[in-house]
Amino acid sequence: MDLLSVLTAPVAVVSTLLTAYLLGFAAQRLLGIRLGVVRILATGLFAATVLPVMAVTLTRFRPATEHSQPPGWVEVWFMLLAGMLTLLASMAFIVVVEAFAPLGSIPPATVWGRGLKGRWSRARRTGQVVWIALRHGLGPYLRRRTSGALEAPTSRAQLGRALRETLGACGTTFVKMGQVLSTRADQLPAEIADELASLRDTAAPVPWPEVAAVLEQELGAPAETVFAEIDRTPLAAASIGQVHAARLATGDEVVVKVQRPGIRPVVEQDLDIAVRLGARLERTTGWARSLRTAALAEGLATAIREELDFRVECENIRAVARAQPSGSPVRTPAVHEELSTARVLVMERLRGRPISEAGPLLERLGLDRNEVARAVLDALLRQVLVDGVFHADPHAGNIFILDDGGVGLLDLGSVGRLDAALRASLERLLLGFDHGDPVAVTDALLELAPASDQVDEERLGREVGRVIARYSAGAGAHGAQMFAALFGIVSRYGLEIPPEIAAVFRSMATAEGTLRQLAPEFDLVAQSKELAGEYVGERLTPNELRRSAAEELVTLLPVLRRLPRRIERVASAAEHGRLGVNARIFADERDRAWITRLLHDVLLTALAGVVGIMAVVLLWSDGGPVVRDDLHLHSLLGYNLLVISAILALRVLVQIFRRRPERV
Repeated sequence: MDLLSVLTAPVAVVSTLLTAYLLGFAAQRLLGIRLGVVRILATGLFAATVLPVMAVTLTRFRPATEHSQPPGWVEVWFMLLAGMLTLLASMAFIVVVEAFAPLGSIPPATVWGRGLKGRWSRARRTGQVVWIALRHGLGPYLRRRTSGALEAPTSRAQLGRALRETLGACGTTFVKMGQVLSTRADQLPAEIADELASLRDTAAPVPWPEVAAVLEQELGAPAETVFAEIDRTPLAAASIGQVHAARLATGDEVVVKVQRPGIRPVVEQDLDIAVRLGARLERTTGWARSLRTAALAEGLATAIREELDFRVECENIRAVARAQPSGSPVRTPAVHEELSTARVLVMERLRGRPISEAGPLLERLGLDRNEVARAVLDALLRQVLVDGVFHADPHAGNIFILDDGGVGLLDLGSVGRLDAALRASLERLLLGFDHGDPVAVTDALLELAPASDQVDEERLGREVGRVIARYSAGAGAHGAQMFAALFGIVSRYGLEIPPEIAAVFRSMATAEGTLRQLAPEFDLVAQSKELAGEYVGERLTPNELRRSAAEELVTLLPVLRRLPRRIERVASAAEHGRLGVNARIFADERDRAWITRLLHDVLLTALAGVVGIMAVVLLWSDGGPVVRDDLHLHSLLGYNLLVISAILALRVLVQIFRRRPERV
């Protein structure tokens, strides 16, 4: 390579980039949009590539006549035509790019090189998860586009088994997601939930040196100096953390919950993969769309991320403790906040036995099982209906019968919260069941899960009435079955239960199983209706009524002050003929979607017709340069436009044929 080439190469590169930028800038200005520098340069380079091809092609096919203009002018004319066609091609290039990769969907060039290691790690882990899913029989479900996987009980059970085996083989995070999923009777068929319920959160204990390192890092001092005594053998080990018994310098017995070292990045990566897979499955498969796997994965990820921060559990324990009425036998462990961090939680040690193993202890203490079960239900239901802060996972391992005869609520990493409006609607739902009133239950259900205009409320009320007749008549009704029946109605009618209410039903279904281990004959439905009536009665005392009236009056006073002025303003406008009504056309999103689809089809049909007419006109025309033999340029363009017209027409037809009538 000589010196001249070395010196001229940068000049050539700069000139090419400058020309490309100018061509791309002209194309974007003609379209009336703004593009980034990278897209402008890409468009310009495309134009710079097309321009010489257009110029050579048109100058070769110019008509060779004896009476034409001088060759120089002809060449200029065809060069101008080539430039216009190049700009047209550049504009088409921009439209195609924007259709397949809209602006903002691709990260800027400045961040392309960042996080390549993380992307590779995520891609490799995603490949592992997909391979495990295929190996355990989920392959057909990953490709299925219909909801047939959920139509028959055997198909649902088969999907549940494949899902359980896949989640169990994928490791910690996916096992945790499977456990949470097993409690989502509001969104999962019973066959799938039952399969996932067999997943066990078992993990090998972390060696003590690694635990000690976490404690020293979080507490700022070695564990031996912070605690007077700490047992190096864990009381329990789970996927996210493990628990050690310890004693403080004050002599108080405590338990120390320590997060597993390095677990957060692993869980975050797996949650990101799970959310992406959930969204992709919902786009490509019918069974995932019916389960709303995208929102389901998002909710699971949020719940598991909260468990990664022990400060959330610390706040949950304080909130539930504040909600407990004085004199209640149910209590939560006291938290030592000065020793608690995001990865370490130090709590009072409550000595006792879990409900599943508390039979001998109950006999020794002489406690009546039904009374203890009622006290536990009273505490849980009062948390839901009165205080709005409740234990969301009251399974048998999280409720202890204490050595002193009390009841301890443990593991408050998952806590639900309800606002006053949701609590009132839920209370009306329970009272409607108590009175056997399907209209009241239906109204309360629609308050909890607002329905669209297309839902047949009369038919919904009849189905609710059948549920009431089946599960609320007499003793021995199973709350879990009643909740499952309600969720079935909700799913069939397309109602969307708020996550907080779904957590309530899930908590009550879990509590029923727990309380039946304590007292096999305990009737959760009957007791819940009775306790709900008592809570209403507590609010009907003179003092409570007076307080409620005062609160309502304070809320209404600003409205009452403004009411006379507004009435006078409306009356004055009506008297002087200035009264008007504002109405929003197509305020409903479904109406906007329908009109958008209609305009889209009409526009494509019109384009197909116009392009087809242009093609016919050009085909009947004998003008234009001779391309080859008897083929003129106009005919060549006509054939191309005819193909484009056919493509547009077929696109409209396939959209019409594929469109299904919307179901209620």
